[in-house]
Amino acid sequence: MFRLNRLTDYAVVVLTQMARRPGTLTSAQQIADCGQLPLPTVAKLLNSLARAGIVASHRGAAGGYSLGRGATEITVADIVEALEGPIALTACVENAPDPCGVSSLCPMAGNWNKVNQAIHGALASVTLAEMSLPDTALGPPILQLGEKTA
Repeated sequence: MFRLNRLTDYAVVVLTQMARRPGTLTSAQQIADCGQLPLPTVAKLLNSLARAGIVASHRGAAGGYSLGRGATEITVADIVEALEGPIALTACVENAPDPCGVSSLCPMAGNWNKVNQAIHGALASVTLAEMSLPDTALGPPILQLGEKTA
Protein backbone atom coordinates (compact mmCIF):
# COMPACT_ATOMS: atom_id res chain seq x y z
CA MET A 1 0.00 0.00 0.00
CA PHE A 2 1.26 3.45 -0.90
CA ARG A 3 0.66 5.70 2.10
CA LEU A 4 1.85 9.07 3.33
CA ASN A 5 3.21 9.11 6.84
CA ARG A 6 1.12 10.47 9.70
CA LEU A 7 3.18 13.66 10.05
CA THR A 8 2.49 14.54 6.41
CA ASP A 9 -1.22 14.00 6.99
CA TYR A 10 -1.06 16.24 10.06
CA ALA A 11 0.84 18.86 8.05
CA VAL A 12 -2.03 19.05 5.57
CA VAL A 13 -4.47 19.51 8.47
CA VAL A 14 -2.30 22.28 9.95
CA LEU A 15 -1.80 24.03 6.63
CA THR A 16 -5.45 23.90 5.60
CA GLN A 17 -6.36 25.58 8.89
CA MET A 18 -3.79 28.30 8.19
CA ALA A 19 -4.97 28.69 4.60
CA ARG A 20 -8.51 29.35 5.80
CA ARG A 21 -7.20 32.47 7.58
CA PRO A 22 -4.82 34.08 5.08
CA GLY A 23 -2.60 36.84 6.36
CA THR A 24 -3.22 35.89 9.99
CA LEU A 25 -0.43 35.03 12.40
CA THR A 26 -1.24 31.93 14.41
CA SER A 27 0.65 30.44 17.35
CA ALA A 28 1.70 26.81 17.45
CA GLN A 29 -0.56 26.38 20.48
CA GLN A 30 -3.60 27.70 18.58
CA ILE A 31 -2.85 25.37 15.69
CA ALA A 32 -2.43 22.41 18.03
CA ASP A 33 -5.69 23.20 19.83
CA CYS A 34 -7.63 23.66 16.61
CA GLY A 35 -6.31 20.51 14.97
CA GLN A 36 -6.50 18.56 18.24
CA LEU A 37 -2.84 17.63 17.80
CA PRO A 38 -0.04 17.46 20.39
CA LEU A 39 1.91 20.73 20.61
CA PRO A 40 5.34 19.02 20.18
CA THR A 41 4.11 17.44 16.93
CA VAL A 42 2.82 20.76 15.62
CA ALA A 43 6.10 22.48 16.58
CA LYS A 44 8.09 19.82 14.71
CA LEU A 45 5.86 20.17 11.65
CA LEU A 46 6.08 23.95 11.65
CA ASN A 47 9.88 23.81 11.84
CA SER A 48 10.07 21.44 8.86
CA LEU A 49 7.56 23.48 6.89
CA ALA A 50 9.44 26.71 7.69
CA ARG A 51 12.72 25.20 6.44
CA ALA A 52 10.95 24.40 3.17
CA GLY A 53 9.51 27.93 2.90
CA ILE A 54 5.93 26.71 3.15
CA VAL A 55 5.33 28.61 6.39
CA ALA A 56 7.01 31.70 7.74
CA SER A 57 7.93 32.11 11.40
CA HIS A 58 7.46 35.54 12.98
CA ARG A 59 9.26 36.10 16.26
CA GLY A 60 8.25 38.28 19.17
CA ALA A 61 5.36 38.72 21.55
CA ALA A 62 2.89 39.16 18.70
CA GLY A 63 4.61 36.52 16.57
CA GLY A 64 3.41 33.24 15.22
CA TYR A 65 3.26 31.43 11.92
CA SER A 66 1.77 32.31 8.56
CA LEU A 67 1.86 30.71 5.14
CA GLY A 68 5.15 31.40 3.39
CA ARG A 69 3.34 31.96 0.10
CA GLY A 70 -0.23 31.92 -1.13
CA ALA A 71 -2.32 28.77 -0.70
CA THR A 72 -2.73 28.60 -4.48
CA GLU A 73 1.06 28.44 -4.82
CA ILE A 74 1.57 25.54 -2.39
CA THR A 75 0.87 22.07 -3.74
CA VAL A 76 0.38 18.75 -2.03
CA ALA A 77 3.64 17.67 -3.70
CA ASP A 78 5.42 20.59 -1.96
CA ILE A 79 4.08 19.44 1.40
CA VAL A 80 5.00 15.79 0.85
CA GLU A 81 8.51 16.70 -0.29
CA ALA A 82 9.02 19.06 2.67
CA LEU A 83 8.32 16.27 5.14
CA GLU A 84 9.27 13.07 3.35
CA GLY A 85 11.86 14.16 0.80
CA PRO A 86 11.68 13.56 -2.94
CA ILE A 87 8.70 11.56 -4.14
CA ALA A 88 10.18 8.21 -5.12
CA LEU A 89 8.12 5.05 -4.98
CA THR A 90 11.06 2.73 -5.42
CA ALA A 91 14.84 3.00 -5.32
CA CYS A 92 14.76 2.59 -9.11
CA VAL A 93 13.63 6.13 -9.88
CA GLU A 94 15.96 8.92 -10.86
CA ASN A 95 17.24 11.01 -7.94
CA ALA A 96 16.02 8.50 -5.34
CA PRO A 97 17.58 9.20 -1.93
CA ASP A 98 18.80 5.58 -1.66
CA PRO A 99 19.54 4.42 -5.21
CA CYS A 100 19.29 0.75 -6.04
CA GLY A 101 22.62 -1.07 -6.21
CA VAL A 102 21.63 -3.30 -9.13
CA SER A 103 19.83 -0.79 -11.33
CA SER A 104 22.37 -1.23 -14.13
CA LEU A 105 21.30 -4.91 -14.41
CA CYS A 106 17.57 -4.48 -13.86
CA PRO A 107 15.17 -4.72 -16.81
CA MET A 108 12.83 -2.25 -15.02
CA ALA A 109 15.51 0.45 -14.68
CA GLY A 110 13.99 3.77 -15.68
CA ASN A 111 10.48 2.40 -16.18
CA TRP A 112 9.38 3.33 -12.67
CA ASN A 113 10.10 6.96 -13.57
CA LYS A 114 6.85 7.05 -15.57
CA VAL A 115 4.83 5.99 -12.54
CA ASN A 116 6.76 8.32 -10.26
CA GLN A 117 6.22 11.27 -12.60
CA ALA A 118 2.49 10.52 -12.86
CA ILE A 119 2.10 10.46 -9.08
CA HIS A 120 4.21 13.60 -8.66
CA GLY A 121 2.12 15.30 -11.34
CA ALA A 122 -1.11 14.33 -9.59
CA LEU A 123 0.12 15.65 -6.23
CA ALA A 124 1.46 18.83 -7.85
CA SER A 125 -1.91 19.47 -9.50
CA VAL A 126 -3.73 19.87 -6.17
CA THR A 127 -3.12 23.10 -4.27
CA LEU A 128 -3.45 23.86 -0.60
CA ALA A 129 -6.26 26.25 -1.52
CA GLU A 130 -8.20 23.34 -3.02
CA MET A 131 -7.50 21.16 0.02
CA SER A 132 -8.80 23.98 2.24
CA LEU A 133 -12.24 24.03 0.69
CA PRO A 134 -14.85 22.47 2.98
CA ASP A 135 -16.25 19.18 1.78
CA THR A 136 -19.85 19.35 2.94
CA ALA A 137 -20.47 15.79 1.76
CA LEU A 138 -18.29 14.52 4.61
CA GLY A 139 -20.28 16.07 7.44
CA PRO A 140 -19.81 19.10 9.66
CA PRO A 141 -16.89 21.45 8.95
CA ILE A 142 -13.70 21.13 10.94
CA LEU A 143 -13.11 23.54 13.77
CA GLN A 144 -11.66 26.82 12.55
CA LEU A 145 -8.68 28.51 14.17
CA GLY A 146 -9.81 30.60 17.09
CA GLU A 147 -13.09 28.70 17.57
CA LYS A 148 -13.80 26.85 20.79
CA THR A 149 -15.24 23.37 21.04
CA ALA A 150 -18.74 23.12 22.52
